[in-house]
Amino acid sequence: MNQTTLCSLILLSLVVPGGRFARGEEARRTFCNPINLSYRFQLVEPSRREAADPVVVLYKDDYYLFASKSGGYWYSNDLADWTFVPIKPEVLSIEDYAPAAVVLGDALYYTGSNSEWIYRSRDPKKGTWEKAAKADPSLYPSLDRAFFQDDDGKLYLYYGCSNKNPILGVELDPENDFKSVGQPFFVLTARARDYGWERRGDDNLLDEVPWFEGAWMTKYKGLYYLQYAAPGTEFTTYADGIYTASSPKGPFTYADNSPFSHKPTGFIRGAGHSSTFRDKKGNYWRAVTMVIAVKHKFERRVGFFPATFDQDGLLHSRTLLGDYPQYLPGRSPPGVKSSFEDNLVGWMLLSHGKKAVSSSVLEGHPVTHAFDENAKTYWSATTGEKGEWIRVDLGKTCRVHAMQINFFDHDTEGFGRREKDRHQYTVAISTNDKSWQKIIDKSDNDRDVPHDYVELDAPVMARHIKLTNFKMPAGGTFALSGLRVFGLGLGKAPAAVKNFSVERSREDGRTAVIKWNQAAGAEGTIVRYGVAPGKLYNNYEVRGSRTVTINSLNRAVTYYFSLDTFNDSGMTRGTLVQKAPGLETGVKQ
Repeated sequence: MNQTTLCSLILLSLVVPGGRFARGEEARRTFCNPINLSYRFQLVEPSRREAADPVVVLYKDDYYLFASKSGGYWYSNDLADWTFVPIKPEVLSIEDYAPAAVVLGDALYYTGSNSEWIYRSRDPKKGTWEKAAKADPSLYPSLDRAFFQDDDGKLYLYYGCSNKNPILGVELDPENDFKSVGQPFFVLTARARDYGWERRGDDNLLDEVPWFEGAWMTKYKGLYYLQYAAPGTEFTTYADGIYTASSPKGPFTYADNSPFSHKPTGFIRGAGHSSTFRDKKGNYWRAVTMVIAVKHKFERRVGFFPATFDQDGLLHSRTLLGDYPQYLPGRSPPGVKSSFEDNLVGWMLLSHGKKAVSSSVLEGHPVTHAFDENAKTYWSATTGEKGEWIRVDLGKTCRVHAMQINFFDHDTEGFGRREKDRHQYTVAISTNDKSWQKIIDKSDNDRDVPHDYVELDAPVMARHIKLTNFKMPAGGTFALSGLRVFGLGLGKAPAAVKNFSVERSREDGRTAVIKWNQAAGAEGTIVRYGVAPGKLYNNYEVRGSRTVTINSLNRAVTYYFSLDTFNDSGMTRGTLVQKAPGLETGVKQ
C-alpha cells in the first residue's frame, strides 16, 4: 500500500457518521484476525479453547463454517456476524477432526475425519441432519477428508493426514451411496529435503519427516489446484502448498510459489489446513488454521485471508499484516479495487511495546506481554474479579479507529460449550491521564468474545487507553494476550530501506539470511519475497531487528526479495529488489 492510497483511506475513515461507540455488526466495515468466534472449551484437560481445520461453504445465500472440535458449527450472511448451531454427536459426527462439507443439488453434505457416515441437511440453520450414506469401508483410514465437485458433476474425495502415508484421492458416486469409483489415486507426499517450509519446527529447522495433511481442491480456468498443509499444526510455520494438474486425478506437479498461504510472523501466526472459497461477489478467500499452542499443542483459532490468481494462474493469499484490520466482503469504500488488492484498511498498530500499568500482576505474566505482538505470551491480573484493569500510554495523542481485545484463558475451569460464558468490560480513553471518556461499554455483554474486535463508528483522539474488567468466563483470571489499538499516529510514514543484502545458503538452498540498514522512522520491516520481481507474495514481519533468517525456501527455486517499512503512521513500499538464485538439485514430483 503506497502513501497516496493510505491517505485516501484515512480521509474515507473520517467521514463515517455516528457517535463514538462500537459499530453494530450490520454497520461494521472491517474485521481482524483471528476471527472472534465463540471458540469452545475442549472436553478434556487442560481447560483450553480450540477450533481448527476450517471449511467454509456457501449454501442458500449463507456461509457455513465448520471447524474441528467445536460442538457445532456457525452460519453467517455476511462473514461478519456468526450464529452458532449446537449439535450433539449422535446427530452429526461433530467431535471428529477435520470436517468436510460440500453442496450437492439442494442439500448440504458433511462428514468428519474417518467418520463412518456422510450426512445430509436441507435445513442446517435448525441443525436438522440425516444419515445420507455409510462411508465406503474401502476408504478407511481416511483422515482429513475434503470433497470436490468438478464442473461435470463428478465428485471426488481427497484425504490424508500422516508423516508416512501419502495424500490420496478417489472418485465417489453420490447416486450410489457415495461408493468409490475405481481405486484411490496418488496425489503427493512430503519432500522436506527440497522444500524448506515442509521442515518441522517454528523456524523450519527440524529435519524430521513432516506431517502433510489438510487437502483441498480448487479449479480455476481448467487447472486443478490441490492444496495441502505442512509441517505440523502446532507450529507457527504451519502453511499450505500447492500441486497442480490438468485432471482431478493428476499427475500432480509442485507449484514453485509454495507455500502460497504462509504467516510465520506477526501477532498470531499460521495459515495452514485451510479451505479456499468464494464470497458472494466472486472474490476468493481462505479460512485458515492459526496457532496459539500454549496450554495444548492443538490450541488453535480460525482466520480469514483474501486470495486470488494472478495473470499467470499463480494462486496466492494475502497475509501481509494479515492480523491488522481488513475490509469485509462487499463493505470496502469507493476507490478500493477489490477484496484482495487493497484489502488492508490502512489503520496501523499504535500499542506495540508501549508503557502500561495494571491493577495487579500475576507472577510470570507481566503487563508487557499484552503489548508484545505475540499471541503465545500474556499478561494476567491476580484475579478475574470486577474492577481489575490495565492501562496503556500510546506515547502521544493518536487517532484511534479500532481495538482488538484478545483475552487469554488463564486458570479457567471450563469444559465443553458453556452458554452462559461471557466477557464483560469497558474501555475509556484520555488525552491527559486525568479526564476520561468511556467509548466502549460492554459491562452487560451477553456473549463470549475471546478475540473481541471493536470498530468505532467514528475515530477518537486518545493517548491513554484503559480496559476495565467486569466478568471473565469459566472462572479464569483477567488476562490478555494482546490489547491491540489500531489507528494513525499522525506522524510521517518511515523512510524506505536504502540497501540490503541476501545471502542464500549454497550448501542447502532452503535458507537465506537478509540484512539491512535501519530506515529513518521505521518501527518494523516487512521482507517480501517470491518467484519473480512482480510476484513477491510471501512475507516476514520483523520488529526490533535488522536481520532475519528464512528457512522456508524451495531449494531449486530462484527468489526475489524486497523490503517495506512501517510505523504507527503508515507503510512505505520498497522499490529495491534483490535476486537469490536457487540450487539446481531439487527434484520435482
